Amino acid sequence: MIIYNVTVNIEERIHDEWLKWIKNHIPLVLATGKFIDARLTKVLVEEEMGGTTYAIQYKAKSREALDSYYQNDAAKLKQEGLLKFADKMLAFRTELEIIDEYTITHH
Repeated sequence: MIIYNVTVNIEERIHDEWLKWIKNHIPLVLATGKFIDARLTKVLVEEEMGGTTYAIQYKAKSREALDSYYQNDAAKLKQEGLLKFADKMLAFRTELEIIDEYTITHH
């Protein structure tokens, strides 16, 4: 399984507006049907450049599903964020392959 990870640094002056926007954006990405779930996380690091950094992790149903997302959905979904926040945010994307998952079971 693959996690599609989007890391974004947001300038403080548009932080609240972006946070509201991303909370509406994530369900749109999930609505493509290519992902199982998503997680919005705050990166706990002091950035030299300032701003706040978030990582959004989407768990893809499969490699094929992620490739289909890139081909059919990604450009359209990225467009709105770029238009609204382009010069006030810095984003990069990473693919993470899940090797094993572990959970604690209580007895």
